[in-house]
Amino acid sequence: MNSIASSIAANLQLPVKGVQAVIDLLEEGATVPFISRYRKERTGSLDELAVRNIETELSAQRQLLARRDFVRNAICEAGAMTPALETRLTQAGTMTELEDIYLPFKPKRNTRAAVAREKGLEPLAKMIMAGNFIPAADNCRNFIGKGKANDIDDAISGAADIIAEWASENTRLRNNTRRVLRRDGIYASNVAKGKEQEIETSKAAMYADFQKSVARCSSHQYLAMRRAEREGLVKIKLLADDNTISRDLCRIFTPQHANGTCRQIIENAVTDAYKRLIRPSIENEIAAEKKNEADSVAINLFADNLRQLLMAAPLHGKTVLALDPGFRTGCKVACLDCAGTLLAHTTIYPAAPKNDIDGSRRTIQDLCLRFKPQAVAIGNGTASRETEAFIRNSRLFEPDDIYIVDESGASVYSASDIARHEFPDYDITVRGTVSIGRRLIDPLAELVKIDPQSIGVGQYQHDVDKAKLKDALDYTVMSCVNTVGVNVNTASEQLLGYISGIGPKLAENIVKYRAENGLFSSRAELRKVPRLGDKAYELAAGFMRVPNGDNPLDNTGIHPESYKTVSALAKECRLSTRELVSNTTLLAQIDIDDMAASLACGKETLRDIIAELAKPGRDPRTDNDDSRFKPSVAHINELLPGMIVNGRVCNITAFGAFIDLGIHENGLVHISQISKQRINSVSEVIKIGQLVKARVLEIDNTRGRISLTLKDV
Repeated sequence: MNSIASSIAANLQLPVKGVQAVIDLLEEGATVPFISRYRKERTGSLDELAVRNIETELSAQRQLLARRDFVRNAICEAGAMTPALETRLTQAGTMTELEDIYLPFKPKRNTRAAVAREKGLEPLAKMIMAGNFIPAADNCRNFIGKGKANDIDDAISGAADIIAEWASENTRLRNNTRRVLRRDGIYASNVAKGKEQEIETSKAAMYADFQKSVARCSSHQYLAMRRAEREGLVKIKLLADDNTISRDLCRIFTPQHANGTCRQIIENAVTDAYKRLIRPSIENEIAAEKKNEADSVAINLFADNLRQLLMAAPLHGKTVLALDPGFRTGCKVACLDCAGTLLAHTTIYPAAPKNDIDGSRRTIQDLCLRFKPQAVAIGNGTASRETEAFIRNSRLFEPDDIYIVDESGASVYSASDIARHEFPDYDITVRGTVSIGRRLIDPLAELVKIDPQSIGVGQYQHDVDKAKLKDALDYTVMSCVNTVGVNVNTASEQLLGYISGIGPKLAENIVKYRAENGLFSSRAELRKVPRLGDKAYELAAGFMRVPNGDNPLDNTGIHPESYKTVSALAKECRLSTRELVSNTTLLAQIDIDDMAASLACGKETLRDIIAELAKPGRDPRTDNDDSRFKPSVAHINELLPGMIVNGRVCNITAFGAFIDLGIHENGLVHISQISKQRINSVSEVIKIGQLVKARVLEIDNTRGRISLTLKDV
């Protein structure tokens, strides 16, 4: 086992053998979904989260190794490498440790210390650090003159600048400063000059006069402060007991045997180093750490929210009437078949200012006669409740067939290249309405067409590291798509692009092949797709489904490499493969241990095969709760403190959850109001889409803010 595997295993507390297996598979080009699903025997059944963490940690370890090599080469080129330095480099386990080692050898700008060295004052600095220098004319004679110091004071000042640089590069001093600022530092934000009135009505109002210790400043508080500072509303300072810290650094750095004069010069230099060099550097370092930590929390929360949204249960096999509500411009209507194909579209005006209720009803009735829609999807934007009331009052649909659909990002999709390609002859209003309907039919298939950042389930997504956010969200979408699997004969190019081993270009080739040659009759036919080679087929085939194909196994999550095992299993059971599929009674009686030994098959692989045979074509999203949300109020003016209202969780943040009440304004349940027990994160208790009953605490009609509690409801 190599050292990287051992290090990752120790960091993640995982078996070294399993970690090494994952690393080997990743280097062979395997993806996280493929490894976690089809290589359980090799990895020791590490789940997808563990495999993903190994992938992330492997990248970080390789970056660390690359930086270590760079620092080693730089020190060697400077001719300064020593056995002690080499040991420190080898043992450095973080970027911070490496940068501290590299700091004395970094190319310097035209600093005060560099100017002093050019004057030949480094020997004087060493004499002072030796502790027995006396600032007499004879002792400074060699340091004063043309191209050197002007006088004794100038010479000592230059030497002090060099000592200050040495102090700033001292690892012990830097670590001491880090420790104290992290432990005792306080972030303070105060309103910026001239912004007093502006901040009062902004979301940053609470940060006009705010203090929080560095250690206890939460991710959302830090990101909110940073945003307010970036908008020019506040100024942020890191408060600390600088005098005490400076005294401690002087005590650490000043030689005990130094005479009074040397001690004074050194202590002044260390104090200068702390204020001018060490503190600003460490302050920036801590700010970067806090930002990175806050980003990680926000990104992980966003990804978790996105997963819950993407894994919402689809509405299979029903034609849908989709409505994009509006007042002045009317309500856009689209009728879709069960596959999401647009059948017809129009516009009605059931709400103000036209209030054409009778005409709108006749239009909907005509669509019902022509296309027989079985469900209604109504966007939750402007005029949503008015449109819902109109549809209910029309009595053309059963109440349980009317759904309110989150339309976040629909406008982004409607203006995208994807939408223009799908509907070149329709305007953005029709495209947006179709998207609302398709979100009800199959949320995952439709939402993959939209930039995840536009879906509206994140927190401070515009404030976090964009590259890390994109990587996390792209992975989340890929994970969801592969968890569900796709019908290769109906999946869009965008959906196929997220399948393990496929990507955009192969997805385009699959769709093109399908258009030219007709529907796929088997997984094996995928091999005929241009540029889809053996490796891509290996990684992708298990996640592709071919319903009603030549082989019933092609509609399961069983990988083609295991088809021989299934045939052997069927033979042991004295059945054909087709007879074995869905034979739940017989499959439940199989002894995994005995059969695995008989078939020379891994137990985990066999267990997965049996599960797939029992429920071929199973969609894991249908396991979700299918309860319906029924709003209990229609307008914020109906709310009163103490009232119990129905709600649906629509977004989760680090500080609480936003609840859709079926009105224009969402309510907020602060994390302290979610449970009687102390919780570390909101997602421990509630999930996106979960139905809740909440009690109203406060209503701010001016700002449109509603405070709720889930306690004692």
